[in-house]
Amino acid sequence: MDNIERLYKCYEILSEAGDKISEHVDEYKEILKAVKGSSKEKRLASQFIGNFFKHFPDLAETAIDAQFDLCEDDDNQIRRQAIKDLPKLCQGNPEATTRVGDTLAQLLILDDATELQQVNNSLLSIIKMDTKSAVAGIFQQITTGDEPTRERCFKFISTKLLTMGPTVITKEIEEYIVDEIKKALQDVTADEFHLCMTILGATKLGNTITGHAELVKLATEQAELNNADTDIIAVDDEVVERFVQCATAAAPYFSKTIKSTAFVAHVCDKLLPIPTWNMIATAVSQDQIQLRLLKVFAEMIANTDKLENANERINNVYNVLLEYMPLPKLSEVDLVDVPPSFEFSHAECLLYALHTLGKKHPTNLSFVEDAEKLKDFRARLQYLARGTQGYIKKLEEALKGKSAEELKSEENQLKQTALKTTSNINVLIRDLFHSPPIFKHDIVLSWIVPKANKLGKRHAPITFGEKAETNGKEKEQDVEKKSRPSNDQKFYSPPSGKYSHKVNPNYGNNNRGRQRGGGGGGYRNRRYNKY
Repeated sequence: MDNIERLYKCYEILSEAGDKISEHVDEYKEILKAVKGSSKEKRLASQFIGNFFKHFPDLAETAIDAQFDLCEDDDNQIRRQAIKDLPKLCQGNPEATTRVGDTLAQLLILDDATELQQVNNSLLSIIKMDTKSAVAGIFQQITTGDEPTRERCFKFISTKLLTMGPTVITKEIEEYIVDEIKKALQDVTADEFHLCMTILGATKLGNTITGHAELVKLATEQAELNNADTDIIAVDDEVVERFVQCATAAAPYFSKTIKSTAFVAHVCDKLLPIPTWNMIATAVSQDQIQLRLLKVFAEMIANTDKLENANERINNVYNVLLEYMPLPKLSEVDLVDVPPSFEFSHAECLLYALHTLGKKHPTNLSFVEDAEKLKDFRARLQYLARGTQGYIKKLEEALKGKSAEELKSEENQLKQTALKTTSNINVLIRDLFHSPPIFKHDIVLSWIVPKANKLGKRHAPITFGEKAETNGKEKEQDVEKKSRPSNDQKFYSPPSGKYSHKVNPNYGNNNRGRQRGGGGGGYRNRRYNKY
């Protein structure tokens, strides 16, 4: 008899066998053997295996392996059919559901859009059948899979699983996901850490003060704030990158109840001392990582308690601020039209930090007590104010009369961002220029959009002039972009300077290799083993 006809005959016998179906083992074995046959035999086998799977428990292992073989076939039509039929193996069988979930999780790395959609559909289907067993299969891949597979699994949980609603994501399932993600955090890359924190933030932990405290605790553990080896921090930009990403993950959860003091103190003690500051990421993208550090520092600082060693810590902020507040050149003192060169995004962060800490510690501003330092500081403020006010005027002129539609253009969005940054600087300067400084005004940092979303919206950094000078050493323009870094740069270039629209990623911009084993948990790559 023709093989295809024989397959249909086996199907007919099994379909009509009723209660005696388990006696027809030979017919089911013939269907299983068909996975080695022609393309049509394989497609029929894929459809038939699942239909009768539950009736032949002794052949379950063979049947699952046969279906998995079809999922790896060279013919993409057969693969899609086999992936589509996988959920049939899971009905009433938790063990098979976990195995199928594990296999489908592996297939999330497929590049073909049609196949990947079928993988997603099949995963969602088995999750609806037996959520706990299916999700356990996904977490098996997170535990044992390679880095690309793990990342796809985390993304599936974040974008698909957690959106399935309370009928699927019950309290028990959510607690299971939270527990498994916490386990995964023992050994994650930078990208994976971001995805894990995103997942946890979408659970009950993101909705309560207690949950927020737990998320901050997880980020604190990952940041390893208690490390005392300043030399390693100074020379290892990957450690700084880890801190920036952990701080960024924690920042949305700081409040009057949950304090940022440990993170703020860490920045002041370990990262802002001038020798360390100048060594951070000196080889590549120094301004990018420094600016990202300053921005998250500024976001956190409003929720810090009073600091111990406040004089020393505030002085470290003050010293770095001076790096971005140059004194006027002799040739520029009387030339009002000559534009000074400033890195406004850095200056906004540091002025805000000094202003906020000064408000909390008005008696700990040591530079105020030193007549020469105060004179120098006021001269720098005056010079920065001059450049800021000139820039504000040009920006206001450029934006004047623009329609709402015109203001949506990329160039005008950049100008509006620049205006927010420079306006903030102008307000802060007015307070700090008083003798002694006052702390009357509150501002909203230029990259934060109030009531937008939990993390806030980040805008472009602003610089003034072709390059900024710090102690005679030129620094390249700030470059940031929301997403992945790239080399394409777009500038708005008014007569007095330029600023870039690129914004660095808040998380995960370094692809770190994951190293299995070893003691402890947290961010892991080869260089982190110094810890």
